[in-house]
Amino acid sequence: MKKNLFNIIVENIKTIFYALIIATLIRSLFFQPFYIPSSSMEPTLLIGDRIFVSKYTYGYSKHSFPFSPPLFEKRLFNKKPKYGDLVVFKTPADNRTDYIKRVIGMPNDTIQFIDGKLFLNNNEIQRNKINSKHKIRCGPLRPEVNFYEETLPDGKKYIAAYFKKGTYMNSDKFLVPANHYFFLGDNRDCSKDSRYLSSVGYVSNENLVGNAKIIFFSNDTISGGILKFWNWGQSLRVERFFKTLK
Repeated sequence: MKKNLFNIIVENIKTIFYALIIATLIRSLFFQPFYIPSSSMEPTLLIGDRIFVSKYTYGYSKHSFPFSPPLFEKRLFNKKPKYGDLVVFKTPADNRTDYIKRVIGMPNDTIQFIDGKLFLNNNEIQRNKINSKHKIRCGPLRPEVNFYEETLPDGKKYIAAYFKKGTYMNSDKFLVPANHYFFLGDNRDCSKDSRYLSSVGYVSNENLVGNAKIIFFSNDTISGGILKFWNWGQSLRVERFFKTLK
């Protein structure tokens, strides 16, 4: 009897061990879930969105694996991101914190804001003002914003929000170093991104974690946490379930 119990325990331990190995491999090599905790990417990503990020899109670095083990220095199967990609990366400040932003600048590009307008390589990014019913958040605030559909050089389109009052107007010219990228949040005036060199700045190719692909679940945290099932009618954003990201 004792032997049978021991065998059962051993088999259960083996099963758990194998399951952890498989889960780690899937998370490291294929897809990893992430939670969106801030409003810096609104209206594209909302607080409470849960997304899957592909780990293979840009190849693999040490940051592809849990705890960023120093297995190798450069990326394996390296592929460059494209303008407008939604990318999860490790912040250069600590090489540990995950951020998600949009690729705006490639290596050797210049980026500048002039009178509130975005310029890439001295060319103004085309933008068209649009109407939207979405209410932008910025911490506890609900600022009034203008929404624009911006078009990057490769034709990629996305929606960006700019505060009607107090928007980011002018900057020095940013020159993206070799092997680095420049990122912006879609919620332009409520995003800590590559404009802030001391905290984020230019992001090394090795710090890229993956490409955001799909929202698989979304819950409005203001209406209540997921455990408050009696508020699901208000909190669950069913229309965002399995929404592909562009």
